[in-house]
Amino acid sequence: MKTGIHPTYFPEAKIKCACGHVTTVGSTKESVEVEICSHCHPFYTGKEKMIDAAGRVEKFKRRLAHKKPTARKKKS
Repeated sequence: MKTGIHPTYFPEAKIKCACGHVTTVGSTKESVEVEICSHCHPFYTGKEKMIDAAGRVEKFKRRLAHKKPTARKKKS
């Protein structure tokens, strides 16, 4: 490897979240600040809410329930 062209590696870099959680990882930056992490993200905390503002899911289920099953024709 060439010397002098690679960035400095910080094995104890701190990642700080807006919620206050701090994680230590290896990085080329000494510290990183993020807005959301796995401790405050709704998907990982189990607080995720499915939003269906237009009722699309119910509309699809009603339409599917009214359809009659059709027999498939076999190719000869």
